[in-house]
Amino acid sequence: MGLAFALVLWPLGLAAAAFLLPSARWRPWLLPLGGGVRLALTAAALPRSDVAALSGWMQLDALGKVLLLLVDVLFFVCALYAPAYLKLRASRDNRTFCACLLVFLGTSAVVAQAHHLGLLWVAIETSVLASAPLLYFDRNTRSLEATWKYLLIGSVGIALALLGSFFLAYSAVHGGLGSSLLVEDLVRDAPKLSPAWLHAAFIFLFVGYGTKMGLAPMHTWKPDAYGEAPGLVGTLLAGGLTGCAFLAVLRFFQICQAAGQAAFARQMMIAVGLLSMVVAGAFMVRQRDYKRMLAYSSVEHMGILVLGVGVGGGAMFGALLHLLNNGLTKGVLFLCAGNIHRAFRSKLTTEVSGALRRVPASGALFLAGFFAITGTPPFGPFISELTILRAAMRGDQVWVAAAFLVALTVVFLGMGSTVLQVVQGEPRSGREATDFRDTAFTVGPPLVLLALVLMLGVYIPPPLQALLHEAAVALEPGS
Repeated sequence: MGLAFALVLWPLGLAAAAFLLPSARWRPWLLPLGGGVRLALTAAALPRSDVAALSGWMQLDALGKVLLLLVDVLFFVCALYAPAYLKLRASRDNRTFCACLLVFLGTSAVVAQAHHLGLLWVAIETSVLASAPLLYFDRNTRSLEATWKYLLIGSVGIALALLGSFFLAYSAVHGGLGSSLLVEDLVRDAPKLSPAWLHAAFIFLFVGYGTKMGLAPMHTWKPDAYGEAPGLVGTLLAGGLTGCAFLAVLRFFQICQAAGQAAFARQMMIAVGLLSMVVAGAFMVRQRDYKRMLAYSSVEHMGILVLGVGVGGGAMFGALLHLLNNGLTKGVLFLCAGNIHRAFRSKLTTEVSGALRRVPASGALFLAGFFAITGTPPFGPFISELTILRAAMRGDQVWVAAAFLVALTVVFLGMGSTVLQVVQGEPRSGREATDFRDTAFTVGPPLVLLALVLMLGVYIPPPLQALLHEAAVALEPGS
């Protein structure tokens, strides 16, 4: 019980300290402290099977461990980046920014451990509310519009998810069971759930939490939110918040699997996954805003995640591995995009070129991140995408594999055109020069993330592989 609460209360307590601390100079250093201690707590929790609290409402199983590990690594790396970034933005008050980052870290632990679907819903909504002020950090009209769109569309999604939770509870009542929303109870009694109400519940829950993931066509908040968010916030949204929503989808898929209704869920997930990839590819072609391009890349990779679950078999392992690969690679891209934005004071390819000359390290890492996120060997996303592709081929889903490959090709060409315009050539004449240059504090964090992505492409540590396999088996026995 102590460790389960410590994962949550440590960052929340530090968030209160950050809000009360009067010194704007020292406040950002609470972020590495919070992230470092939380990462150590997670490392202590990973090998244990008894991390639980609240009479089973909170339990840390294999799925939760995968999410917790991803969020903690991303947060700690972003926390190392934050002091240098906030020093550059000294004109902005960082009190709310630092406090909300730590609140997000705390609520992510609740999401990872929540085995009561009501608690899961509350934790995800709290994470969304905590991250909203982070989008408004620049305090201009565009960031205000992005924040409101993020909240309004997200509110529709979370309302649908709540309605789906009610339908799920009623499916148990209709089947002559109690109205428990504990995952273990629902999985145990799944064969007795009303199929019609279970189908309705999954539709509403998938659409609701799919909105939080940014799946097409519920993705319309992403381009504005990611386009206006600071780089480290974009990293946590693309790798952390979307991961929390994906975990919620997996919890409900687990119930459908136990009820023998997985085929219904799989069809929907394959359709929405491919649609997300196609929509993302279409909007990436000739995309002039490189931060909005990263938003559409996130839409694509959320599609890959649900596609992998829909394909099933070995693709289940591939989807969970891709959750890690995508989150880490997005960290490289968003942090480097933030550096390039600081150097050029623009996000448009019509005004930004020659990043390899102006900020050589950030430009090179941004280019490497592009190759990684598009599934180029030897980076990690290549392995996870290949795993999903092979599973589709082995499962006689040739048309899914073909559509998957076509969408990946379109994305590679569209994204490559934008990235190459940013990094190649000479800095455009007439652009106002800035004092921003690469430093160890702004380049080191994305370099660490890129090293992890490269490692996962050539070697998956046995403990991590065992954890991913355990999580895959929990979703689909025999996978």
